[in-house]
Amino acid sequence: MVRQGKISMPRKSKAAGRNSPAAKPAPKRNGDPSPSRLKKIFAALDKLFPQAECALYYKNAFQLLVATILSAQCTDERVNKVTPELFRKYPTTQDFAALDPKDLEPAIHSTGFFRNKARNLVAAARQICSEYGGQVPRTMEEMLTLPGVARKTANVVLGTAYGIPTGVVVDTHVFRIASRLEISKQKTPEKVEQDLMRLVPKERWISFGHQMIWFGRKICQARKPLCIDCPLESICQAPDKTV
Repeated sequence: MVRQGKISMPRKSKAAGRNSPAAKPAPKRNGDPSPSRLKKIFAALDKLFPQAECALYYKNAFQLLVATILSAQCTDERVNKVTPELFRKYPTTQDFAALDPKDLEPAIHSTGFFRNKARNLVAAARQICSEYGGQVPRTMEEMLTLPGVARKTANVVLGTAYGIPTGVVVDTHVFRIASRLEISKQKTPEKVEQDLMRLVPKERWISFGHQMIWFGRKICQARKPLCIDCPLESICQAPDKTV
């Protein structure tokens, strides 16, 4: 997949503080994967997907926000078929804010849950225009106030568009693989993310999420994982292994 152009990195906020002390790693808990196991996982992902990036097409942070909201319960491939014409017709945040949600529904119908997505997209655009000067906000707290935005969507936009590591993206692929590789035994995406944020170095949070998603698409698939081609097969004890 070819991703659209990079977005310039934002200036660090004063709140971040240039001289802020580095975060200390959390203490190991019972049931955590061993450091050697994590090292093998990181090395395999780095070899398989050294430059993994978001598969969604976008040209700016707002377009990525739109595409990510549309990708809920929908494939990235389908979203990428919808967004080029959508962004040609409505190129700016202000264009989306001026819409009646019903006018947006036909253009996004094929992504599923189109009525709810249309309402959220228009409402989010209006809030971004009224509260953030037309620019997608750059903090998790602000992102979570936008309609249709939960942590996964916020992490995608903040990490991919702005390069800000606020967490680890946990979509269906990451959730599944974290369980299969026994990285996390938690039962909700939110708690899996908490485990990943403890275990994965912060400088890897963004790339790790992209790598896990590609790993889930290409190898560790939901129904018939390609275990014979998996470099992590020897350390995987998942009950649905195919070898």
